[in-house]
Amino acid sequence: METLEDFQSLFSYGTLQIEAVQLATFGRRLEGTPDSLPGYRQTKLKIKDETVVAQSGQEYYLNIQFTGQDSDKIDGTRFQVTRRELEQADVYEEAALYRRISVELNSGVQAWVYLGAESGE
Repeated sequence: METLEDFQSLFSYGTLQIEAVQLATFGRRLEGTPDSLPGYRQTKLKIKDETVVAQSGQEYYLNIQFTGQDSDKIDGTRFQVTRRELEQADVYEEAALYRRISVELNSGVQAWVYLGAESGE
């Protein structure tokens, strides 16, 4: 049985917000809260995995890049996931060469977020 300590915040600004991707990745629909990530801007990465294209219906992954500018922010959804689900998200995001970093969201909540490995951060 999961306890509160077993849950972590995961911020999504892209395909993990799509119900079909959530079902394929976690086996359940995630409940989320709107939030934003300050100091970042959005970029795009071409999706190379045709399975992911089929699941998401998207040709590009959204990506983020740190700018440090107060005027830049990324809107998305903050989800509470278990440690196991976070590991499942790692597997899903690895296909696109993403990596997970810890950030502080506009709400003040510490959360994990994925960004393209070549983003240089």
